[in-house]
Amino acid sequence: MRIFICVLVSILILCGCNSGKNAYQEDTGEIFHTMYSIKYKYDRSLKKEIEAELAKFDDSLNPFKPTSVISKINNNEEVVPDTFFVNVFNRAKEISRISGGLFDITVSPLINAWGFGFKNMDTVTPEILDSLRQIVGYEKISFEDGKIVKEDPRMHISTSAIAKGYSADVIANLLSSYGITDYMVEIGGEVNAKGLNAKGECWHIGIDKPVDERIPSQREYETIIELCDKSVATSGNYRNFYIKDGKKYAHTIDPTTGYPSENNILSATVIADDCMSADAFATVFMLADTAATREIALKENLSYMLILGGEDGITYTVSSADFDKYIPDIF
Repeated sequence: MRIFICVLVSILILCGCNSGKNAYQEDTGEIFHTMYSIKYKYDRSLKKEIEAELAKFDDSLNPFKPTSVISKINNNEEVVPDTFFVNVFNRAKEISRISGGLFDITVSPLINAWGFGFKNMDTVTPEILDSLRQIVGYEKISFEDGKIVKEDPRMHISTSAIAKGYSADVIANLLSSYGITDYMVEIGGEVNAKGLNAKGECWHIGIDKPVDERIPSQREYETIIELCDKSVATSGNYRNFYIKDGKKYAHTIDPTTGYPSENNILSATVIADDCMSADAFATVFMLADTAATREIALKENLSYMLILGGEDGITYTVSSADFDKYIPDIF
């Protein structure tokens, strides 16, 4: 489950005296079965252009659309991968190598075997996992001569842990093409922010505490961060956890083992230069131990905050040395 990052920005009342170049536009809608909110400084709304770009993105990377590029590749149909697909695929492969396979866009068969909420936990056997692991592995799939080449035709690609972040980058690039230098693009909780908000400040982004989302009144922020010219993504499923020996564990499958991860990381927030990287590395950091997370973050110029679960429902955080610089003094 992807955690929703609540974007905290001032509501700007648009009136006649505030029209023109200094107006902040706000466009909202739905894409990829999630919501988007896009705020930017411009003299008119670009919602039509934004939704046209999102529609093209959807035609490429929506695995639930039979005619999409990714669906045709998964079904072994003839298709020429477009730029959206190729960019995601290539970056996913890079991050797979960097993470030692903790990020893997071919992991779907293992996730499906365990079932949502691990409902199949009692029926999954080592033999089943060994069989499925034959069709899982980022090194078994490649992009050659303009086509996706699979070692086994049963292999499927899922870009759910990277595509939403990339879509935020795509819309950020669209806005930049219009000369816009102040914007915040949030799609399904993944954020690409540049410049300043309507108050002349960096954009304020709230990171949720790990509380039961079935009780909305309990929603609280773990912290608030300020973003200028950065992207942020949070991965985690602490609202869909299981309990073992008194501890909470997130529902995360480790592609390198085929089994659920048993670390106590409930969420991972990553700040990066682009949202595609932030999105994917947030997934990696849900699985990596803290030493590996620290090493990867240093090499890739990432900042992070992990929320970990302890006994009796107590949580604590571990973050990169530079994460505090994103937290405003008022928080």
